[in-house]
Order: sequence, then C-alpha cells, then structure tokens
Amino acid sequence: MPEVLFSHYRDAIRGLDLAQVATPAGIPEQFLLGREGRYSAHYIPFESVYPQARVVAVGITPGFVQWKNAMREAQRQLAAGAADEEVLRAARLTGAFSGAIRPNFIALLDAIGVQRWLGIASCASLFGEDAGLVQVSAVLRHPIFVDGKNYSGSPPMTRKAFLRDQVLRWFAEEAKLLPEALYVPMGGSVGDALDWLAAQGVIRPERILHALPHPSGANAERVAYFLGRKDRAALSGKTNGAQIDAARAALQAQMEALLAAR
Repeated sequence: MPEVLFSHYRDAIRGLDLAQVATPAGIPEQFLLGREGRYSAHYIPFESVYPQARVVAVGITPGFVQWKNAMREAQRQLAAGAADEEVLRAARLTGAFSGAIRPNFIALLDAIGVQRWLGIASCASLFGEDAGLVQVSAVLRHPIFVDGKNYSGSPPMTRKAFLRDQVLRWFAEEAKLLPEALYVPMGGSVGDALDWLAAQGVIRPERILHALPHPSGANAERVAYFLGRKDRAALSGKTNGAQIDAARAALQAQMEALLAAR
C-alpha cells in the first residue's frame, strides 16, 4: 500500500491559520516534503484512493489555490468529527471538475465510448451513483512550486530527478492499486509522464487515453469541434481540425479494442 501521511499532519492541519498563508512561500515549513534548488513539494491531504476506480483523470499537480481549498475542507471535516478516510475523500474532491470542466469531461468520455466500456448509460453517473468508478488525481500528487509559483509542466517532469522521484513515490504507487483503470491525461505534459510510467511498467500503455481535449472552458473551441458541435469551416486559425479528427478516430478505435478485449 502507498504510504499515508495524514496521521502525521492531522494536528498541524487543525492548527493551520489559512488566513495567514497568502502565497506558496507562506506555507508553514512543517508541510514541506522536500526541496531541491528552485523546486519544493508540500503536503496536501490527497491520499484517498478508490480501489474500484476504472477511470483516472490525471492533472499535473495541485496548485496553491487547490492546496488552500483542500486544507480548508480537511479542517471543516476534522471539526465535524469525520473519520480520517472521509476527511481525505472530501479534501481530494474539493473543487474537482468545477465549472465547465465537468460537463465537458462527461461529454468527451461519452463521445469515445468510455461509458460502454464501463457498462453505464453515460459518464454523467461518475459524478453521482457511480462516483466510486472515477479517481481524480495528479501525476505530481503533492503541490510542486518553482520559485514559489505553481509548476505548470515546464521543464518536463521526467527530466528532473526531484520531480521523477515525486511521481514514483506517490502517483506510481497509487497507479499500482488501479491496474485495470483507464488513464485520462489532462494535457500533453501529463501524457508524456504517463508514457514514461508505462515504459517503467507501472501503467499499461493501451490504457492511456491520449489527445482527448482538455475539458476546461478555456479550451471551448477544441472541445466543441471534437464533440461535433462546431463545423470545421467555422474553426479559428488556432484550432487544427484535422489533428482533432485524427485524435477522435484513434481514441474511438482504442476504446473499441478495449471493449473487444474484455
């Protein structure tokens, strides 16, 4: 089982004055997991894992705002007398897929046939009665800051020993608990990291769903075209319709192969 640190940080979280933490530099030293040069890693209570999860949505790393929100939710749960497992589950889900991200994510998964592979009517139920089938994660589980700012994927994490160690220590151990899951990388840098883990034998490469558009509202045009909600002739010069067509076809074929192999 992956190492669980929450018991070591429970009291520190209870006593944390979030109003005094305005920037990453203000995070108390007791939450520091490691530092190397410009890079630092800080504890966040994101250790909850659904062992039955079959879809893992993988971001880069929690940012500072997500760190504060998770700590605030953990404090609220602790004050209510929640058990550790419930504290960790609530903290990890805080803010997950808020705004336009959730409906876009559902529609994108349905468009390539993930719901059929899961045996459900629509991936919308992943945020309802089938919530246990989806794991919201990050390839760098604990927040990484570079010169006191959110790490955004550059330089690539696989090129930095400190970041590779973070991936292997936390996310890789989580992935080992979910060998049958599909992995949905939220962005190219995450996809590259998952490919690296596949080369290490941690994840099966055919389970990585590459090139699905990021479901954020800022990516609205690519999402709309992928879903057939916008004509190719109406695309702006920033969107490569042919590339999206190829990605959609490849993902649909990948899901058909996974269905056939069940």
